[in-house]
Amino acid sequence: MSDRLRGRAVLVTGATGIAGATAVRVASEGASVFIGTRTQAHGEALVARIRDAGGRAECLAADLTVPESAARIVDACRAAFGSVDAVFNVAGGSGRRFGDGPVHEADAGAWDATLELNGRSAFLVCGAAVRAMLDQPPGPDGCRGAVLNMSSVLAAHPSAGFFATHAYTASKGAVEAFSRAMAARYARDGIRVNVIAPALTRTPMAGRAAADPATVAYAAWKQPLAGGFMEPEDIAGTAAFLLSADSARVTGQTVTVDAGFALMDASSAGAS
Repeated sequence: MSDRLRGRAVLVTGATGIAGATAVRVASEGASVFIGTRTQAHGEALVARIRDAGGRAECLAADLTVPESAARIVDACRAAFGSVDAVFNVAGGSGRRFGDGPVHEADAGAWDATLELNGRSAFLVCGAAVRAMLDQPPGPDGCRGAVLNMSSVLAAHPSAGFFATHAYTASKGAVEAFSRAMAARYARDGIRVNVIAPALTRTPMAGRAAADPATVAYAAWKQPLAGGFMEPEDIAGTAAFLLSADSARVTGQTVTVDAGFALMDASSAGAS
């Protein structure tokens, strides 16, 4: 594994699935990792895993939809490691528990709760992180910091038959637009902002889909490079690249990691 993140402090929101896999990956590449998560036990387990492998990690439990909590985890990262050089906003999830679904079936409560879960937390953490980064001197690559926000392949490539969750899709589209606006505003300050948009990945959020035979068969066809659902580690490598100085001249981009999802349509069925 490379040492490209040595000396950098990386803040990751979330502690399971893609967040957990990326935290482990960036720690293995030398980063000091700070975990902000709603569930203390998840954060502590991830910290223990990183430390057992010889890495540096700390965590803090917080509801990141609360402004004070978002600021608190950024301040805690700086206190622990001296800076906040990169942020990966993963915390969020499905809105199904709020009643998200097709627009003719969902209500305003489902919409508001889903956009708060996925949009408000990213907005608040980004605000706190950018304020901290603006106070930091540029690094050797000329950048003050890197922000990576989490979207979904569904924001650009909806799947009406399997994932008709319209508020969730809208929340991820909002994250992409928000990130492009941030990237344009802060490029001259040496702060990069990008988005990663995974397709179907075996995470706790995807438990329902991964247990459904029809969705499993759909993933096997739709994601030929993975032969089905991707693993969180399939996303972590690209995330680590976007958080590192190797991508120092990349900003305002949405990088899709989808094992072919966006390319497969009815005409590709059975093609060889």
